[in-house]
Amino acid sequence: RMLRALVAVSLWLRVSPRAQGAPCEAVRIPMCRSMPWNITRMPNHLHHSTQENAVLAIEQYEELVATGCSPVLSFFLCAMYAPICTLEFLYDPIKPCRSVCQRARDGCEPIMRRYNHSWPESLACDDLPVYDRGVCISPEAIVTDVPEGEGPGERCRCKKTKPTLSTYLAKNYSYIIHAKVKSVERANCNEITTVVEVRDILKSSTPIPLAQVPLLTNSSCLCPPLQPKQDLLIMCYEWRSR
Repeated sequence: RMLRALVAVSLWLRVSPRAQGAPCEAVRIPMCRSMPWNITRMPNHLHHSTQENAVLAIEQYEELVATGCSPVLSFFLCAMYAPICTLEFLYDPIKPCRSVCQRARDGCEPIMRRYNHSWPESLACDDLPVYDRGVCISPEAIVTDVPEGEGPGERCRCKKTKPTLSTYLAKNYSYIIHAKVKSVERANCNEITTVVEVRDILKSSTPIPLAQVPLLTNSSCLCPPLQPKQDLLIMCYEWRSR
């Protein structure tokens, strides 16, 4: 049977101790459960080692948020206290953009000054990245829904890659695995989990069991589109941080 290549930029093979020890965890801070992300990592940008510690610190802003002084205040606070956890920035979480901080500060500091408080130094806007000069997040930059009437496949343009010997030699992949697709599930618009049954290990730097293994694709597109019972030749690199 013809094998197909699964080539994904953000592919996470959850089989090694390093991958299993990844620090992503579900958001448990009440104020942040309504944010457009549901996983975070600790320590956060304020150096809280646990979410329990972060809750105690962020609670002081609940009354300020309730005033409605800025529509981005809760987003900004959660981006600092419960930063979004992504595969590309697993150990260096993304900070909120400086402009988001400035909007929150400009809207809410006048109210804080009525009670003899000023914008805290720990949330200084000048310490945050500018949108066009670094990586940062803002409410406008997060897409939470696929546009109405448009399926994920309609927006994907997959580049065909043939699993040839010349491709292998040129790319020098870290992993080459023969597997069969068991299931494909979309957790949200930007995360797809593909469960595969590993049949053969052609190349690997870490032990991989001949068993069912979940693959996480941090993208709204899965290239090529996969179906259960399909044979695959997975060629990919090991993602490392620091």
